[in-house]
Amino acid sequence: MRWKDWDANLKVRLIGEFFVNLLFWMFFPFMAIYFSDEMGKTTAGILLVLSQVVGVITNLVGGYCADKYGRKKMMVISAWGQATTFIFFCLANSPWMDSPILTFIAFSALGLFGSLYWPASHAMIADVVEEKHRSEVFAVFYTSINISVVFGPVLGSIFFFSYRFELLLACLLVSVVLAVVLGKYIRETVPVKKEVLEQVGTDKNWFQAIGEQLKDYRVIASDKLFLLFILAGILVAQTFMQMDLLLAVYTTEKVPEQSLFAIGNWDITLTGEKVFGYLISLNGLMVALCTVWMAKWMNRFKEGRVFILSALLYGVSMLVFGSTTMMWILFGAMVIFTTAELMVVGIQESFISKLAPENMRGQYFAAAGLRFTIGRTIAPISIPLTMWIGFENTFYLLFVLAVISAGLYYLMFRAFDKKVQSNKTEKETKAEPALS
Repeated sequence: MRWKDWDANLKVRLIGEFFVNLLFWMFFPFMAIYFSDEMGKTTAGILLVLSQVVGVITNLVGGYCADKYGRKKMMVISAWGQATTFIFFCLANSPWMDSPILTFIAFSALGLFGSLYWPASHAMIADVVEEKHRSEVFAVFYTSINISVVFGPVLGSIFFFSYRFELLLACLLVSVVLAVVLGKYIRETVPVKKEVLEQVGTDKNWFQAIGEQLKDYRVIASDKLFLLFILAGILVAQTFMQMDLLLAVYTTEKVPEQSLFAIGNWDITLTGEKVFGYLISLNGLMVALCTVWMAKWMNRFKEGRVFILSALLYGVSMLVFGSTTMMWILFGAMVIFTTAELMVVGIQESFISKLAPENMRGQYFAAAGLRFTIGRTIAPISIPLTMWIGFENTFYLLFVLAVISAGLYYLMFRAFDKKVQSNKTEKETKAEPALS
């Protein structure tokens, strides 16, 4: 699908959201460092858990609101909400005020409005793009985000610690511009209201929508294979969710200033904060360049082996991260970490569809999201853990969780293969009388 054939809604959003994402990745990865320094690790961990709980709740109603109130309306409301939030974010880090509490409230509010924005954003793409072109368009937006991840943290390692007020002021201005542009230049794409009401219910309010989605998660309790898949996913999520949590605090506190390159009198040195920025950028660069290639390669192997090896590689990366402060070894650990991430990107959705009965795929995909929502909620506990058991033991614990996750995947896929074989045998048995 060529650029000239894109809907105007998508063109406007792709450009506007790129700059918003770029600025977002200039401060987001460093927030765990900020909260740990300003409030202490225990308090920071508790507050970050609470902020994730808010995100989980708003995620449950984001899609409902996009259907009932409209894609454009929810996106514009969310954009203005984020712009307003940045006013308080700027104020809390301004020459006139230094308030970690107000910063936390603003940071949590940004997550809330983001949880309302993205479901409507994805739904709008589905509304205006034909099914045969959707994966291509989603891939372009995904690549745009990862380009932001490449450059944002490197720039953020400079601006966040030295020019935080100016950085947040730029975020405020760009957010206002995006809100104005969305309100003026994109159109509503939600289907005919009658169709929407049939889907979301005319008499349903937001807490009833949450209740109905929670009921959908009962599929977990009735499907032992799926339960193992969810539990393994939650455990391994404790490793990959640490990229902007434990890893951020560790590199800041433990990694000394080191030379990146030295040629004659020209020497580039990086502090721990800047090393962290480069690590995040390396992750984003690998994701942007290797996702498609890795997905094609992994399709050659059995899914069970891919999931198990991915979990083990996440564990190995945790061991390497926790055992060194040398910059180049940390970069090597990030290569292992990102390889583990890329291995399962292309096969996760297809495997969930295999586990799910055809008439329950929507429920299964919704419930599968618990791997990330619950994992993201628990992950910030790693920050106070470093005070209680130390950085090294915390990384060891994450390694153990990854190995347990690999074990659960092994049990699940062994049971899954037996189930597939049993179903195949049953079909063949039923077909024999007909053939005779």
